[in-house]
Parts: sequence; C-alpha cells; structure tokens
Amino acid sequence: MTRRSVILGTGSFLPARRVSNAELAETVDTTDEWIVERTGIRFRHIAAEDETTGTLAAGAARAALEAAGIESTSIDLIVLATATPDQTFPATATRVQTALGIGDCVAFDVAAVCSGFLYAVQVADSMIRAGAHTRALVIGAETFSRILDWEDRATCVLFGDGAGAIVLEAQESDEASGAGILATRLHADGRHNDLLYVDGGPSTTGTVGKLRMKGREVFRHAVTNLAAVMGESLEAAGLSAGDVDWVVPHQANARILDATARKLGLASEKVVVTVDQHANTSAASVPLALDTAVRDGRIQRGDLLVLEAMGGGFTWGAAVVRF
Repeated sequence: MTRRSVILGTGSFLPARRVSNAELAETVDTTDEWIVERTGIRFRHIAAEDETTGTLAAGAARAALEAAGIESTSIDLIVLATATPDQTFPATATRVQTALGIGDCVAFDVAAVCSGFLYAVQVADSMIRAGAHTRALVIGAETFSRILDWEDRATCVLFGDGAGAIVLEAQESDEASGAGILATRLHADGRHNDLLYVDGGPSTTGTVGKLRMKGREVFRHAVTNLAAVMGESLEAAGLSAGDVDWVVPHQANARILDATARKLGLASEKVVVTVDQHANTSAASVPLALDTAVRDGRIQRGDLLVLEAMGGGFTWGAAVVRF
C-alpha cells in the first residue's frame, strides 16, 4: 500500500455571459468561419464587472466540494493556479479560503500560465504524499479577458474566462491498480519567453499589460512538447498509450489536440474536447474539461486519465491519474 492523492470530486464555474463568434465579429475584424477553421472555437465566457478570478475560483471550489460530499472546513490546503490574480498580493487562494469559510489552512497561488493546473496538481500531490496535508483543493481559474488586446484578432478570439477545481484526499491505495495520481512530469524553457507573454508587470512597466503571441511557433512547440511529456509520464507510471481511457488536454486549439493525439497514436474519440464551448481558459481549461467529462458520464471511476497542458514560458506538463 502507498499514500496517494485521490480525486474525490470535480467542479467548474463559468461566467453567465456567453459570447459567440458572431457576436465577437460585431466588434472585432473576424468571422465565425475564420475562427472555427483555425481554432475550433465557437463560444467563450466573459466575466462580468463584479466577477474576478477569485469569485470564479470559489464557485468552482464549491461545486467540487459538493461533488466530493465534504465540508469546506475539512480542507487543509488550497493551491490555485492563475496568471490573472485578483491582486498582485496577497494570493487569490486566500480570497477563496475566506469565501469558503475556512478559518485556517495553507493557501497560495502557482503561476505557470496554461500549465498552471498541472503544476498545482504536482505541488499538492507532493505535499499530500509527504504527509503534510490530508485534503486539498486544487483550482485553475482565469479572467483572461482582462489582459486581451481586443484589437488583435489573432489573439483576442482565442481566450475566455472560467474556473475548474478538484478535491484531492490522501488515501492508501494498491500500487498497481488503485485510484489516485500515479505520475506527474513538468518542464519549463524560458528561452521562448517572446513567443507567448504579457507585455507588462509590476517590476517592469508598472502596468498589467496585454497578451502577445506568435501563434505558429507556439503550435509547433506545443505538439512536440505535449506528445513527449505525455509519453514520459506514462512511462513513469509503467503504462502505455494503449492503457489510456481518456486524455484531458489543455483546450488551446482543436488542431493542436488532433495533432497531439495522432503523434501518440491515440484515437480522437479518447480526447475530451471542450475548446469549442469555452475557448482557451488557460489554467482553468484542464479542470473545466475534466469536470465536463465527469458530469456527462464519459469519465467513470477506475478510468485511466492523462492530463496535459503547455503555456507561456514555455511551461508544460502531464499527469497520469486513475480516477
């Protein structure tokens, strides 16, 4: 028997405002056909003025806690992945802690952009395996609409707002077939900063800045890096692509999802795709897709999952999970 982090429940939260490509085309020089052909995106959700990354994260966390059937006060660790925090400091995780009525726990943010949720999962899993914590909320939440240049049609059509969360619990599991996080692998390569970044920050411009991206170069790196890290994580777990029931990928672009699946020899039917409905929600996209597939019945207990993502930095990672 070994101590593992087991997913007790999943949750998500999306702003009420749902924007179609056609509506976006009323103010941006683009068309529904252009967006769908290049990205597969049809809709995205945009946060209202009174919504923040913290409020979205708290909504997703409540849904995950309800699915897990536990009280928020039993949580002793919150790790929140975001590139769009409510404030420079304190951590948005502490705002979620307060919103959930948790009096005392460890709470902090992780910044790894679109890979942030995978980074947060490994951090929480390591702390649980070490015996420091028993129950954790791992959240990915973003309000990317606040850092988009709405005059840049190449980027503003790609992103949306939202949050997803999971509850992890320490359990003793059988090494071979038990539930839990089996393996995680993370990477970063800062040499590619200028391919995907925000042109502002507290210690540089003193402003929030706007997202900038060289899409073609990002696409090329994404397909190569994601296929490699998925293979690496499966090897670490002593498994192969043939053992996988579902791939739950970062929802960046439908073409990236297809190309990555082909590179690994996986059937497209095994890939959870929500990019058409949510667009790219950065750190929120993997837990959003996971919750969608759990709630619609595709993902069942005992299924083997591979979660993967790549984001600015570049950062990238994957996790093998027995649900």
